[in-house]
Amino acid sequence: MVNFTTADKVLKQCVEVLERIMSDDAVPRNIRRSAENVKGILMDEKVSEAIKAASAISILDEISNDPNIPLHTRTLIWNVASQLETIPVG
Repeated sequence: MVNFTTADKVLKQCVEVLERIMSDDAVPRNIRRSAENVKGILMDEKVSEAIKAASAISILDEISNDPNIPLHTRTLIWNVASQLETIPVG
């Protein structure tokens, strides 16, 4: 049995960090846009927590490899991805 309160809490924390990235003017526009896409995925009520996490991690992994990303933002993205990896699959 999946503990939804824990998964919901993780998703909420991740969304908060993504919002911080989206509002940071030092972050390139394409990365802010990707963060917004990830936020949209995480907030989609019609998808299971495991699917949200897997989709989000895939995008986060892609943008963390962008050479233009500021170091502090890359660290935040890695932290979000690590948090999402704690969500159980199934």
